[in-house]
Amino acid sequence: MTSLAWISPDTLISIAIVVLFTIVARFLLVRLVKRVTSKALQRAQARRAGGGTKADHIIEALTLANHERYTQRAATMGSVISSLVTVLLWVMAALTILALVDIPLAPLLASAGVGGVALAFGAQSLVKDFLSGMFMVMEDQYGVGDVVDTGDLRGTVEEVGLRVTRIRDASGTIWYVRNGEILRLGNQSQGWSTAIVDVPVAVDESPARVIAILEKVAEAAEQAPELSGELLEKPNVVGVNSVTGTAMTIRVIAKTLPNQHWAIQRWLLEHCVSALAKAGIRSPLPNLGLMNP
Repeated sequence: MTSLAWISPDTLISIAIVVLFTIVARFLLVRLVKRVTSKALQRAQARRAGGGTKADHIIEALTLANHERYTQRAATMGSVISSLVTVLLWVMAALTILALVDIPLAPLLASAGVGGVALAFGAQSLVKDFLSGMFMVMEDQYGVGDVVDTGDLRGTVEEVGLRVTRIRDASGTIWYVRNGEILRLGNQSQGWSTAIVDVPVAVDESPARVIAILEKVAEAAEQAPELSGELLEKPNVVGVNSVTGTAMTIRVIAKTLPNQHWAIQRWLLEHCVSALAKAGIRSPLPNLGLMNP
């Protein structure tokens, strides 16, 4: 008590009020942050649960854009914002208490200002990485398991941090990419992918006949049980895509789950070639004759 003898009772009461106010303000603000993130999560769930097509339901059930991912993102942002609120409130409380006990703040603030300028020059890249990471998490630009393309690097995201993102490329190499250095990013795991199949036939074949055959293949693909979990809707035979001196190309496109278009393309190409061969459709090169199934 002797160390506090020079502090008046009124000052002690003021300090107690500041501490109590800080505790109450932190409790209320953290609770508000949690409520806001919870409401945002509920609104996102309501939008996703409101009807939708078969493709919407398959994407909801089988891709990373599900309840768990949104929950983790909301929890991460809530935790970060709550920590920032706590630090700011206690810093303000500490400065207020120092002012109450007549400790001059001008030298302290001046030193902090000089240190802040030096820190800003030395750690500006760190701040840039941190802010970029916060916005990436908040906007859900990508998540763990997504296949992304940063322009210089393409691979699967294994870890998302507020400063760096860990990506494993096709060769197995792990890359640590600073978030502030990601200027553009393509995410191949959000929404859906598109399978594109170009089927070449002889240039003098009837386009209408070839398209009719490929339409039957598209109907078979929609009913195929092995594709039911990957194909989002019936493939679309868009028609003649190109014509050369010997070949006419018919294009078929299909909407698939993210990164599942390769398997759909192989299935469509195999069955398209087989169906055209059975129908007697000739191949583009004259010396090859009929298409071989």
